[in-house]
Amino acid sequence: MLRRTFAAVLTGAALSVSMLTAPSAGAAEIMATTLTYDDSQAAEFKDAVAAGVNVWNTNVTNVRIVKATPGQRVNIRVIADNGWPRATLGPVRPSGTVTVWMGRQAVQQGYYTPRIASHELGHSLGLPDVKPGPCSSLMSGSTGGVSCKSVNPNAQEKARVQQLYAGTAVPSADAGKVLAEVG
Repeated sequence: MLRRTFAAVLTGAALSVSMLTAPSAGAAEIMATTLTYDDSQAAEFKDAVAAGVNVWNTNVTNVRIVKATPGQRVNIRVIADNGWPRATLGPVRPSGTVTVWMGRQAVQQGYYTPRIASHELGHSLGLPDVKPGPCSSLMSGSTGGVSCKSVNPNAQEKARVQQLYAGTAVPSADAGKVLAEVG
């Protein structure tokens, strides 16, 4: 009886040690920074914003963007307006707030709304504009051209966001500025 109990304790200890040394895939999600967004003022851009959120949640693992529930702190406020798209440069932290303006002016000129949303959310996550730039660079914004439908960040853009939310990177000196696209 004593041997069985001792064996059970050893088995349990081995299980505990293995859980500490080999985290599951779910552990990465627990360690990710969670940011909330509010699209209640995004008007006709709600679907594009949801698509942009999905782009970032699919492409990076150190940060997760989720829709805020009523009464929950909002980190990214999305507002539709008649100007040009723009956003506060992050990286926003769980204790902070930034704003994304989904400007109708770019849409009227023919720019793709999911790309606009992904690009402006990229600013909230700490990415500056990269201009001029090709369509393959999400942060090239309007210089990618009206026909550009690319919504995904490139490898460098993904890596920078991963770094910014790994807890070791220092934000740029421009964090907090509003970055406006020029049409």
